[in-house]
Amino acid sequence: MQTPNVQSFFDPMTFTVTHVVSDPATQRAAIIDSVMDYDPKSGRTSMASADKVVAYVMTSGLTVDWLLETHAHADHLSGAPYLKEKLGGRIAIGRDICAVQTVFKKVFNAPDMDINGADFDRLLDDGEILRIGELEVKAVHTPGHTPACMTFVCGLDAFVGDTLFMPDYGSARCDFPGGDASILFKSIRKILALNPATRLHLCHDYPPDGREPMWVSTVEMQRKENIHVHDGVTESEFVSMRKARDKTLAMPVLILPSVQVNVRAGNFPQPEGNGVSYLKIPLNLL
Repeated sequence: MQTPNVQSFFDPMTFTVTHVVSDPATQRAAIIDSVMDYDPKSGRTSMASADKVVAYVMTSGLTVDWLLETHAHADHLSGAPYLKEKLGGRIAIGRDICAVQTVFKKVFNAPDMDINGADFDRLLDDGEILRIGELEVKAVHTPGHTPACMTFVCGLDAFVGDTLFMPDYGSARCDFPGGDASILFKSIRKILALNPATRLHLCHDYPPDGREPMWVSTVEMQRKENIHVHDGVTESEFVSMRKARDKTLAMPVLILPSVQVNVRAGNFPQPEGNGVSYLKIPLNLL
C-alpha cells in the first residue's frame, strides 16, 4: 500500500490547513489547498503562509509536480500562483469549476472572468489518476458543498477539502451557489465507503470548546462519531439538519474577495489603467 509523507500547515487566521504530500521514494510532491494571506481592512496581501510551505519544500529537497485545489474556496485566497512561481508544478481543480465560474462571472459582472477553466493548468474528471513520483492519486468528485469539490485519495490517505470536518464539528455548509445537501450526503457516504483505516485530511478545523486544532481523522472515526453523518443518519435527516443549520450561518468574512481570486486559479483580476488590480463588492445582490 502506498504511504505518502504528509506535512500540514495550519493558518489560524482562516482556520485553513495546507497539506504537502510527497513520495518518499522520489521526493516528488503535491501541495493541496494553499493560502495567500489577505487583510480585508487594508486590501493588502502577503505570502507569509505560503513562504512557510516554500521553506519546507526547499529544506526537504522536494520537487513539486502539482498544486491541487479541492474546490474554489470561499474563506481564504489561494497561494497557488505564487507557489508555482517559486516551486513549479501545475495548478489543478475539478472540471466543474466551469459551472462555478459561470455563476460568479454574473455575480461580479466581470467580463474578464473565464468560464472554461483556462486559468487552471489541468481540469480533473471523476476517477482521474494523477502521479506524484511513484504514488497514484485518484481524483474523486465529491460535490455538495460546491459543484467542483474533489477528494484526492492516495492509498490509505484522502484529502477531503471542506466536505467533512472533525467529528465534533460535522460537515460542510450547502448554501453557496450550486450547493446541495442531498448531493453532499451522497458524496460523504462515498468517502465513508473507503477502507475504515483511511486517514482523512481536512482543509479546516474550527475547534469547539477550546480544544486544539486538529485536521486528521479516519473513516472509522467519522462513521462512529461525526455529529452530522455518523452511521445510522438517513439522507432525509441529514438534509433537514443541514438546511436548518445553514440558515443560521453568517457568510464567511472573506467570501467576496476569495471567490473572485480563486475562480481565477488564485490570480488577481487584470490591472486597470493605473496598474492596480481591484476586487468588486456587489451591493444588495447576495
